[in-house]
Amino acid sequence: MTVYAEIPGVDLAALRGCDTPTVCNVIELAGLRPKSAGFADRRLMAAYPTLPPMVGYASTATFRSAEPPAGDNSYQGLEEQLEKLAELAGPPVVVFQDLDDPPAAATFGEILCTTYQKFGAVGLVTSGAGRDLEQVARLKFPCFTTGAMGAHGYCHFPSLHQTVRVCGLTIRPGDLLHGDSNGLATIPAPVAPLVAEGCARYLKAEAEILNYLKQDRVDRPGFAKARAECVRQLGELEKWLRAGIGSA
Repeated sequence: MTVYAEIPGVDLAALRGCDTPTVCNVIELAGLRPKSAGFADRRLMAAYPTLPPMVGYASTATFRSAEPPAGDNSYQGLEEQLEKLAELAGPPVVVFQDLDDPPAAATFGEILCTTYQKFGAVGLVTSGAGRDLEQVARLKFPCFTTGAMGAHGYCHFPSLHQTVRVCGLTIRPGDLLHGDSNGLATIPAPVAPLVAEGCARYLKAEAEILNYLKQDRVDRPGFAKARAECVRQLGELEKWLRAGIGSA
């Protein structure tokens, strides 16, 4: 059984309190990867944008529904997939790359999402479609998808726990994912605790500008002062993040 890197629960909890844009901002500031990498493109949308942020470890799979698998066994691979959820270091997020282009049928529905939730998953991501959207909404189970379709076709999972590609984002088994109404991003696991703390500090810096703009009367000198303080704090945060990465 593969063992994946575990992130302290306190840091996971902190990340759940952050929005995905702030997570992306901190990762950019830390210089962990190119600013154009590490997040899904606009095709991937939150099916339930009012739900709080989703944070968990990727349990990856590929999906097909246009043609039946050998033996015409619908949901082939599901039981093995459920076993593999236990290999992850913490709460799983089920991730599918739909190999049919365009998608031929829905990846998920009420029964599949209920099953995953009961086996500990905290969300689902697919480059394909979903269905039973009203029923799944009652589960408060975050789902990210490119659209909706009414039928499940010949759905089966050709491969499990392999690297997948979802709407421009490469996701490996065990990757830490963060998603909300703004989209989905990966967080490099070794520095996740730094990102969690960095988000709070980033928001504090941004508050210098936002709090100034909430005043009844503002002017350009006052705005420039608030912005300069924000930039100063972000500069200190950048130094702190890069020093922490160097010692991680």
